[in-house]
Amino acid sequence: MNPPDTSAGTAIGTVIMENERTRVTEWHFSAKGDNTGWHEHEHDYLVVPLSDGQLLLHEPGGTTRLAQLRCGVPYFRKKGVHHDVVNASDFEITFIEVEFLGGAER
Repeated sequence: MNPPDTSAGTAIGTVIMENERTRVTEWHFSAKGDNTGWHEHEHDYLVVPLSDGQLLLHEPGGTTRLAQLRCGVPYFRKKGVHHDVVNASDFEITFIEVEFLGGAER
């Protein structure tokens, strides 16, 4: 699959909750090839897939890798990740992304 030709992306991200500590976004990729557009994560984040499937990750320097999603099996990433996320499945993919914005004393 070739890199998408749009930097804006075609996947739909809907913020469903936000406060001073977290932002929760539902990402919906309705078809194979839908993408987020290039972006860099400014916060640590957790992803909870709502479906099984595959995502193709375009990374700096032309690197790509395939990520397997399993419904309900979360994964965590540190801030600084820079990529374009593409639906590599022949069906729609949805996941919840929880960003940890900070703001709490520990």
